[in-house]
Amino acid sequence: MLINHNKVIMLRTNQSLENSYNKTISTIKSCRTKSQLEGASRMVKNFKNLYKQVGYPKTISYSLDETLKQQYIITRCQL
Repeated sequence: MLINHNKVIMLRTNQSLENSYNKTISTIKSCRTKSQLEGASRMVKNFKNLYKQVGYPKTISYSLDETLKQQYIITRCQL
């Protein structure tokens, strides 16, 4: 019984991680100003701090950083 309970918790954590990741990526991609990007950067930092406790793949961290970097470049070119 305990094993099944742990699987349910892990499944919920993975679903929560995926939802949070998708929302963070959407927020980054919607940024149009430097101020918005600074807010998105804080959101990425909070995401990493929160999910570091439960463990998450490092590729997610890299993906968030790269998306933020690309959006920063796009925003700078538009200004």
